[in-house]
Amino acid sequence: MQITTLSDTHGLHHQLQLPGGDLLIHAGDVCNRGTQEEATNFIDWFEKQSYTYKIFIAGNHDFFFENFTQQEIQDILPKNIFYLNDTGIEIDGINIWGSPITPEFHNWAFNRKRGEEINKHWQLIPNNTDILITHGPAFGILDKTMHNLNVGCEKLLKAVKNIQPKYHVFGHIHEAFGSLNEKETTYINTSSLDLFYKIRNTPFFHFTF
Repeated sequence: MQITTLSDTHGLHHQLQLPGGDLLIHAGDVCNRGTQEEATNFIDWFEKQSYTYKIFIAGNHDFFFENFTQQEIQDILPKNIFYLNDTGIEIDGINIWGSPITPEFHNWAFNRKRGEEINKHWQLIPNNTDILITHGPAFGILDKTMHNLNVGCEKLLKAVKNIQPKYHVFGHIHEAFGSLNEKETTYINTSSLDLFYKIRNTPFFHFTF
């Protein structure tokens, strides 16, 4: 299966030229201000991309999606687009789980307090997950900000270490774009924009599962 990942397009998705393939994954922040108009514009663009299946989660800028349940959003989407919100899907035998949750910061969308509050979401991740999609990173893994601070989630790191998905796909920290192989898991920070909210030269990863 040919898989393309991207994240944090913040309304600039029309500037991307994607290669096409079997599965397209967007790891959140499809919007900039989180309006319905921005969300609708993204979904229209997403539908047109040359992939058999398309999956996305929300991010901390995507306030529009906080107003609805996962099923309510899914009901209005084209049939080959799947929205995950602490939910999963199996595609061609690959188990995929997605969550928009990030540690609390300036009252953004889908924020939760560090510790037990956020851990309730990570405890929902099934042990048989092959591809984990979260908006934010785990602590210490492609999560360093311009101020040299690691801001990922400690509880998420513990969950990923226990579950050992083949891939953990995320974004959120634009300046930490990159990939890292560690034991059983490949971590991919697939942020499409840089720190200055400009599209990167290589705004996605393309790999085979």
